[in-house]
Amino acid sequence: MAIRNIVKEGDDVLRKKCREVVKFDSRLHTLLDDMAETMHKAEGVGLAAPQVGVIRRAVIVDVGEGVIELINPVIIEQEGEQTTAEGCLSMPGEYGLTKRPMKVKVRAQDRNGEFFEVSGEGLLAKAFCHELDHLEGILYKDIVIRMLDPEELEE
Repeated sequence: MAIRNIVKEGDDVLRKKCREVVKFDSRLHTLLDDMAETMHKAEGVGLAAPQVGVIRRAVIVDVGEGVIELINPVIIEQEGEQTTAEGCLSMPGEYGLTKRPMKVKVRAQDRNGEFFEVSGEGLLAKAFCHELDHLEGILYKDIVIRMLDPEELEE
């Protein structure tokens, strides 16, 4: 495993629509392992492949319950609403208020190509939405209600 460089805001790769993963091989497994190590070192809760310069539909999320790998993910159900602070490893030190669903269900493939569904609520739902947006070239700042000052985060 290796720590990869996290692409920062302003790099065109973050605005590209990602391509479907069709090969479930050792290169994909290495990418996923590296993404998990990179995310944990950066103290994030999610990381999408374009954030490490790879234009593929792959994300990982870990809100403290273990790493969830999502390949070619699609949100198939959502309900409720939450308005919370959101940040991004590609925009360190910046946070904004966003509105996301309270619950989502995602259909995806695992690292071996097997389909599965996973549901998330609260932070996990927000992380799923945030990372899946990256696959479409969407950043949280595109949907932000307003940016937050650092003092507002300490409340």
